Amino acid sequence: MSLAVVLGFMLLAVFGLPIAFAMGAAALAALAYSGVDYSMVPQRMMHAVNSFPLMSIPFFMLAGELMIKAGIVERLIALANALVGRVRGGMAHVTMLSGAGLATVSGAAVSDASALSSILVPSLTKIYDRGFAAAIVAAAANLGPIIPPSGAMIVYAFMAGSSVSVGGMFMAGVVPGIIICIGFMLLCSWIAGRRGWAVTGEPFRLARVLAELKRSIIVLAMPVVVIGGIVGGAFTATEGAAIAVVYALAIGFFVTRALQLRDLPGIVVRAAITSAVVGALIAFASVITYLMTVDLLPQQLSALLRALTSDPLVFMALVALLLFVVGMFLESNAAYIMLVPLLHPIALAYGIDPLHFGFLFVLNLVIGMLTPPVGVVLFVVCGVTQISMRELVRNAWPFIALMYAVLVLCMLLPSIVTALPRALGY
Repeated sequence: MSLAVVLGFMLLAVFGLPIAFAMGAAALAALAYSGVDYSMVPQRMMHAVNSFPLMSIPFFMLAGELMIKAGIVERLIALANALVGRVRGGMAHVTMLSGAGLATVSGAAVSDASALSSILVPSLTKIYDRGFAAAIVAAAANLGPIIPPSGAMIVYAFMAGSSVSVGGMFMAGVVPGIIICIGFMLLCSWIAGRRGWAVTGEPFRLARVLAELKRSIIVLAMPVVVIGGIVGGAFTATEGAAIAVVYALAIGFFVTRALQLRDLPGIVVRAAITSAVVGALIAFASVITYLMTVDLLPQQLSALLRALTSDPLVFMALVALLLFVVGMFLESNAAYIMLVPLLHPIALAYGIDPLHFGFLFVLNLVIGMLTPPVGVVLFVVCGVTQISMRELVRNAWPFIALMYAVLVLCMLLPSIVTALPRALGY
């Protein structure tokens, strides 16, 4: 039955059927093959999406759309420019810091890629070639699902069950996210020096930095309030996401005044469409998960892996290799929903820290968003900048290699991931 599901899904996906419907059709085919009662399908689907924690996904997506429309990107760029604009690769550094700042309010790589591409690429192409400018933006946007709040981490925590908390996953991403951001900036400086690009931007002036910090403080306070409240136990992730929406509305209407009432229908529709895609994936995947559980696939897979190795590190390396291939061909949300229920219990059986394994899982698939042929961030940046996929990938590979280096580092040194969440009681 599991083989019928996998083969049916792969066949339908190859022929271009949307991933969620390919899952649903494969599940129905497996039900017909196995003789299981069809009446369980709507029950399973409804039970899967009827979840209070899952409501945080549309709220965070709506908050991110509102903050981008409210003009916060321009303020973050101005602050970053005042801090690091006058160094080698300064505009690249500005892009990375802007991406990191935007990640703290959006939690999604796709929306960050769209916003950063449209705003920063015209300035970047005045200094760097178009391929490198687009690669900088793609790398900066990929910080979105790593630095909290992260939609990917919410989906992972939901699919993993009670052994993983959303707050713990958020905190697991803080230190690696900072390491990746700093690594990107150093890489940009090295490439800029190697290619002989001139130093640009205004000299560092403390007065200017303080002025831009004053303008941006209300924006920077949002992740402190929302994530701090979740971590401190003042409210749940779902309540924090709803607070983020109210905060974003207040900033857009009363602080930046860039948000208009006529903008709200379009913003709500975009957030609803993105949320509906995730919801459909979860609903259809719940049927597949049920069928695989009935077929005892998790136990069979666990027995196979344990026969191959008893070393947790080797197991994580095998999972990383699997996700490297999966991330190249499968949309990341679909990968979370299909694979987390299978691999997370096996990781626990190996004695691996659930937060450690969860973050490595997320980082693997986040890197997949930058790898062809189905790297969604690549498609967004190519669409906005009108650059060829070949040229973008040729310039993006150093950033992909650096992210894999951080992945290996986090795999070998779990404390990079787990020290902060454990210190906070997760």
